[in-house]
Amino acid sequence: MPVSVKICGLSDRAGLDAAMAAGARYVGFVFFAKSPRAVTVEQAAALAVDVPPGIAKVALVVDADDATLDEIVARVPLDMLQLHGHETPERVAEVRARYGLPVMKAVGVASEADLPALNAYAAVADQILVDAKAPKGAPLPGGNGLAFDWRLIAGRRWPVPWMLAGGLTPDNLAEAVARTGARQVDVSSGVERAPGVKDEVRIRAFLDAAGL
Repeated sequence: MPVSVKICGLSDRAGLDAAMAAGARYVGFVFFAKSPRAVTVEQAAALAVDVPPGIAKVALVVDADDATLDEIVARVPLDMLQLHGHETPERVAEVRARYGLPVMKAVGVASEADLPALNAYAAVADQILVDAKAPKGAPLPGGNGLAFDWRLIAGRRWPVPWMLAGGLTPDNLAEAVARTGARQVDVSSGVERAPGVKDEVRIRAFLDAAGL
């Protein structure tokens, strides 16, 4: 059974076209200035307008305030918001109510101690993204090319759909899915030839590994 794939950090037409052609179910745009994958509202709007129905357009934000989200939602045709900062469960619920869009909350995992947070966010978000916890002092909350110990979530399930992220590549995707049972996966740096530069061949290889 194929695994649904989200290609995140898309910033140009070539990468977006490659993701859509390969069969990605989600395409992600990063609104975080420190990221090498960051896009402006104008860039994202120009890219998102040509994404056909059936492919979810996701805006990734990090601890964004209402003014920032207001502008993004007003100007970019979106299907989902991805909160990738230190947003509390209360903030997740607030964003869902304010914008009327599904919300995915990213939760970093490094040890057993991080697992209860997944349950807390699953109670308020539409989806959860189970990601590798960023190392202390890392400039980015995600997209660092790091994996976590997949055994930590083996056999675990939550009341909402979830997505596996963190250090996934065309080479380790099959093992990651086998160990975790993930039916949705997210990749960014694992399909790049340089930070922020997507590689069409690696995108195709990743989707092939997902059975698409």
